[in-house]
Amino acid sequence: MFSWLGKQGGGRERGVGGGDVVQTVTGGLRDLYLRKLLPLEEHYRFHEFHSPALEEADFENKPMVLLVGQYSTGKTTFIRYLLEQDFPGMRIGPEPTTDSFIAVMYGESEGSVPGNALVVDPKKPFRKLSRFGNAFLNRFLCSQLPNQVLKSISIIDSPGILSGEKQRISRGYDFCQVLQWFAERVDRIILLFDAHKLDISDEFSEAIKAFRGQDDKIRVVLNKADQVDTQQLMRVYGALMWSLGKVINTPEVLRVYIGSFWAQPLRNTENRRLFEAEAQDLFQDIQSLPQKAAVRKLNDLIKRARLAKVHAYIISYLKKEMPSMFGKENKKKELISRLPEIYGQLQREYHISAGDFPEVGKMQEQLEMCDFTKFHSLKPKLIEAVDNMLANKIASLMSLITQEESNMPTEMVHGGAFDGTMAGPFGQGYGEGAKEGADEDEWVVAKDKPAYDEIFYTLSPINGKISGINAKKEMVTSKLPNSVLGKIWKLADCDGDGMLDEEEFALAKHLIKIKLDGYELPGILPPHLVPPSHRKPLQTAE
Repeated sequence: MFSWLGKQGGGRERGVGGGDVVQTVTGGLRDLYLRKLLPLEEHYRFHEFHSPALEEADFENKPMVLLVGQYSTGKTTFIRYLLEQDFPGMRIGPEPTTDSFIAVMYGESEGSVPGNALVVDPKKPFRKLSRFGNAFLNRFLCSQLPNQVLKSISIIDSPGILSGEKQRISRGYDFCQVLQWFAERVDRIILLFDAHKLDISDEFSEAIKAFRGQDDKIRVVLNKADQVDTQQLMRVYGALMWSLGKVINTPEVLRVYIGSFWAQPLRNTENRRLFEAEAQDLFQDIQSLPQKAAVRKLNDLIKRARLAKVHAYIISYLKKEMPSMFGKENKKKELISRLPEIYGQLQREYHISAGDFPEVGKMQEQLEMCDFTKFHSLKPKLIEAVDNMLANKIASLMSLITQEESNMPTEMVHGGAFDGTMAGPFGQGYGEGAKEGADEDEWVVAKDKPAYDEIFYTLSPINGKISGINAKKEMVTSKLPNSVLGKIWKLADCDGDGMLDEEEFALAKHLIKIKLDGYELPGILPPHLVPPSHRKPLQTAE
């Protein structure tokens, strides 16, 4: 239940800014886990029921992104698009091609490591996957290559999901259990859908349900959206939201990114601007993972600690209710059947949120195989140690993260497709809205100024300026709210005299047009929008 930031090999290698805070937080959390939380987990057999004990690599690995989807939705192509290069083990085609879990990670030289060797490497966070057996390990490998993107994040490609019971049985391992193991440890889960294949198969539905409790990590990508026109895309989007609503039982609407994530020409360009904006939003979400991963560490530790406490209460209650001599088996069956009622009782007694309890059905299945007489009674000191960790130690680390992040440069994912959207004429929003005319010598407002001048001279200017009252009469015809018009006034009144000359009025009209066209207003007036007659005084003031 962990997703960690850091560098493999003990955190010795620093990222772009933030290396110190990563190592400090990682060391602090590792120490808290070993001293405070691990004793509670071991005493009440938490690892048998929920999640294996955490190891060094769990604290040190980079943020990870898990890709999940039905076959031919473009998962592997999506990775190729982000990295802008092939990776070992990559296979792309319209048929089900990826039949393995592939961990795409940074390495000084290009190569691949098979699953059986991977799970014995103490520097990799995959050692606990050995419990899924050879059937899984033969379908698991690590693909390493020297790629700039992979210096900041790792990407997990999963097998394409097919429909039908045969597919689930023939895998030879519990596919959903493996997905759940990864989901607890990654920073982002991306569900990919094809605009032409929206049906959610039974196995895909079960896979999504395996992400229960990780809803904040899930993002949805509607891929290959350039293959349908605008009307069809609206219907596809609606159908997707309806299908997801039946599978994911949360009141919140999942964030869906619409686009065509591969380096090929768009087949239908009428939604190009939408696709570019959506791609930029998705890139920003992925790029922010290293920066947010320190907080993610704390969040996942808190989540794990709360579950461990609830588990301790459940196990100790079952132990307390067991008879000392006769009727143990019958009592065990009774307690298992009464588990929902026991949940309610513990919830009231210890003031625990219902959302902190494990799923009843799964817990009942696991308890069937346990000997309740070997459970331990409640040890208040173990609970108090975890409570102290949550109330005091975690708060100190959170304060440390906030302090350190304010003093360090923002850490972002660089390289691959991410660099293509950062600067230059193909960067997001370049030459649009308030950025229009930024690289031109002529004032961008000048081309529309004759039309604005005609309006200006109907507003009774005195000494070449119109009053705020007269300017307001014209500006309110845009039907924009007063809060927006007030911001436009502040931006346009360059000399702050409470009146507008003809250039300032033309600027105000230009800013109104920018807002009506759907763009955001700048916080401060960019140099290229400053009216020519006001530029010299501004430079002098600086």
